[in-house]
Amino acid sequence: MAPGKKLIKLALFGQPVKSSLSPTIHHAFAEQFDLDISYQLIETAAEGFPAALEDFRQAGGSGCNITLPLKQEAWRLAAQASKEVEQAQAANTLVLQPSSGWFAHTTDGIGFVTDLKRNHQVALAGRRVLVLGAGGAVAGILGRVLADGPQEVVIVNRNQQRARDLAERFNTLGNLDVTSWEELPSWGRFDLVINATSLGHHGEAPRLTAAVFAAGAMCYDMNYFKASLPLKALVESLGHRYVDGLGMLVEQAAESFFIWTGERPNSKTVTSLCRERVA
Repeated sequence: MAPGKKLIKLALFGQPVKSSLSPTIHHAFAEQFDLDISYQLIETAAEGFPAALEDFRQAGGSGCNITLPLKQEAWRLAAQASKEVEQAQAANTLVLQPSSGWFAHTTDGIGFVTDLKRNHQVALAGRRVLVLGAGGAVAGILGRVLADGPQEVVIVNRNQQRARDLAERFNTLGNLDVTSWEELPSWGRFDLVINATSLGHHGEAPRLTAAVFAAGAMCYDMNYFKASLPLKALVESLGHRYVDGLGMLVEQAAESFFIWTGERPNSKTVTSLCRERVA
């Protein structure tokens, strides 16, 4: 580290985290501004998270990302949180405020919308949107999606009660409905399909048919790399545009980086770097 420069200590907490791209992403961001950072991968289950977070703070840690299965725990542990975090009941970014402790943010929503609109030129306003899944990944993006004014957002999920509970937290923000897989064909065609299920990690794809896609529709898969391949193959076989979630990963990281450092990095070059490294 150069004389007079302060080391910014960052980390990712979750389980598992050993294969995470976050260190690569944030070191690439830091290089753009000649900042010195360290970025640890700290693997912990929920029961060990409070102690691990305190150890990180005691060692000089000033900011961290949170991934599964700790996003709800991060929200609960934080001394303060953004309105978006309170509504999602989950946080993926913590920043240390010396006077009051950890402040919780969620950058998933802005990461998703930025990738969709800026990198793929897809607008949400006036569109019919279908969301597959009703877990934490959906909670993290739903507020931002509804804020952009889609005509309608429909959540389809196997567990109907879970989907209804999620919808109740967000239904004041826009036109939001819930359906089952059995009833989905009766809802017509959608301009954008967002996959937030984990089926791709098991080599499977959601049971989508051509009937759910409007002309010119796109499928946005929040998975990337190997987990994205089953749905990619299905959507492209149906003749529709498919985008994976790597851009969202980088864009949400860029927002976290801005929260910690006040600097906005060039995210497109880092997304390309990640694709090249994995390829």
